[in-house]
Amino acid sequence: MESFTDDRQRRGELPRLVVTRALPDELSRRIARGWDVWTNPFDRTLTADELIAAAERQRAEVLLVMAMDRIDAQVIERLPDAVRIIATLSVGHDHIDLDAARARGIAVVHTPDILSDAVSEIALMLMLCAARRAREGERMLYERTWQGWSPTQLLGRDVTGARLGVLGMGRIGRTIARRARTAFDMELHYHNRSRLAPGLEEGAIYHPDAEGLLAASDFLVLAAPSNPQTRGFLNRERLALLPRGAIVVNIARGDLVDDEALVAALQSGHVAAAGLDVFNGEPDIHPGYLDLPNVFLQPHQGSSTVGTRVRMGHMLLDAIEACSAGQSVPNRLV
Repeated sequence: MESFTDDRQRRGELPRLVVTRALPDELSRRIARGWDVWTNPFDRTLTADELIAAAERQRAEVLLVMAMDRIDAQVIERLPDAVRIIATLSVGHDHIDLDAARARGIAVVHTPDILSDAVSEIALMLMLCAARRAREGERMLYERTWQGWSPTQLLGRDVTGARLGVLGMGRIGRTIARRARTAFDMELHYHNRSRLAPGLEEGAIYHPDAEGLLAASDFLVLAAPSNPQTRGFLNRERLALLPRGAIVVNIARGDLVDDEALVAALQSGHVAAAGLDVFNGEPDIHPGYLDLPNVFLQPHQGSSTVGTRVRMGHMLLDAIEACSAGQSVPNRLV
């Protein structure tokens, strides 16, 4: 990409930026020092028309967007010519049409290698809360219906020593597996597009097909990216391959799951419980989950720690500055 830093300096202008959601204070202060910025004042995702209008008013060179912003080919086609970089505060980039960005000469950067710890923590929390019936226990206390301890009250599922299946053994999947083995002595199984090197497997059992993984999973964690091969992966047929009483956890993308099929499996007891942090159609999730006692839900909280969010932001801002100066950037997708 041709540098536009020199042109801005000659004009005596700060680079121009649109940020689609408010950021933590530390990041906002850094942006305010070096950018002419417009930040979305609404506590919601901008519509496509609003985003394009903001970019036009701001004469933005950079868009700093979120995973919930749909930057498809139609949006990219309508962006003003001034836009040179799209930076997404996420590891996943399925919400951005990379081919359309490439065709317009727009760089795209993301935040790999930062979320693994925070997301793996949420995965283990979901696993434990689903297995130990945390939603039901919490409801008893807050609704003041608890009558005291009994030996048959809220009997859950053992986590220690159980078989954990991981779909998608990238950095996040491997971190989940490592912590599950260390903390709970779980037997690890995984399916990936290709088998990992032995040093990365760390003793996990590879299944060349997903069906074999499902049959071996007392707990199944979905940690794969959303793409045409994984969308709708966990459907009625594949759910039937899980051992009866299995527990499903999703920290990847909501569209990996067929919601109707999972709700039916939870209702029948074939799937004992689920822990879900991501959903189809966020924030309008399938209402069937809300009526089930054996589902533990979180509102897309996987990377939601102060430290993680700030590190993600600094990585993006560093990448934007490097791209603007025509330098190579390791976290550049296009």
